Amino acid sequence: MSEQEGQFSGTMEVRERHKFEVDVLEAYLKNNIAGFRGPLEVAQFKGGQSNPSYMLTTPSKKYVLRRKPPGKLLPSAHAVDREYRVITALSDTAAPVPKTYCLCEDESIIGTMFYVMEFMDGDIEWDPALPGYSKANRVAVFDSMNASMAALHRVDYKSVGLETFGKPTEYLARQISRWTKQYRASETETIDAMDKLMDWLPMNIPPGEETAIVHGDYRLDNTVLDKETHKVIAILDWELATLGHPLADFSYHCMTWRLEPELFRGLKGLDLPALGIPTEEQYVEAYCQRTGRDNIENWDFYAAYNMFRLAAILQGIVGRVKDGTASNKSAADVAVRVRPLAERGWEQVEKMMKDA
Repeated sequence: MSEQEGQFSGTMEVRERHKFEVDVLEAYLKNNIAGFRGPLEVAQFKGGQSNPSYMLTTPSKKYVLRRKPPGKLLPSAHAVDREYRVITALSDTAAPVPKTYCLCEDESIIGTMFYVMEFMDGDIEWDPALPGYSKANRVAVFDSMNASMAALHRVDYKSVGLETFGKPTEYLARQISRWTKQYRASETETIDAMDKLMDWLPMNIPPGEETAIVHGDYRLDNTVLDKETHKVIAILDWELATLGHPLADFSYHCMTWRLEPELFRGLKGLDLPALGIPTEEQYVEAYCQRTGRDNIENWDFYAAYNMFRLAAILQGIVGRVKDGTASNKSAADVAVRVRPLAERGWEQVEKMMKDA
């Protein structure tokens, strides 16, 4: 296991500031989940920068609890009720999600809103190079990740009751505005490249409206892999999900190919054919085939946008470290990544200008 996996994988004793009365929770779950039986044991998952997550173990079944963190929160952040809604809506679709059991908006139970879902017993991998996997198994993982995202984007959001889950138009403009505001709200230093991106992006949004259910943070470590087939059996961490442009969502996922391993768990610089991992071009082509596209225009814009967006997300974590609400003890480590991500995004813009 890598040092990174050791930090983020598995469970630990519940952090002091995230503790609650287990007996109160147990009584609530007995009344709200069919077949729930105690006694209840609670451990905290190491991973998760935003919403604290817990393993709930009973003699007959395991569950997962996701909650809002305590303390001062950024506007519209940590929306566990939205997570619960979208996961529940997707339960009968081809997009793989855990079963949900209950949403509790009563903050008197554990101190903040939470929901409970099925524990998916599989593998969660953090390194997209998948060390320890055979070449054939890497092929299976990447093909399944691609298929799962395509399946999500092909879901008819109206037919599953999510027509009010977000605005169906001007997604990119709204996202750029949102993450600019979030970034400013948690800004800790001046980053010239970030300022330039915030000025340039809203003025250069490509034409064309598409609307799908978007995950917002689709990465390898937000999926659960079957231990035998290595296919995706569940997509996790739906906090950023909404209605939006599927290509913005897919291109965020594809940043993996454009970032080095040390910058943000990327694949850039690795011998992909030797590993059995598709190139970015091959991966995009597979997605296009699965979603009925001939090609993707303005691909480089989406890459620049998502580098800006990821930098803003990480800056939010830096801000939470500063005010004491970050839920992962290693969250401070992300601070050093904000500037290089912003600079990489602006380099992408400069390349687009040069090629124009």
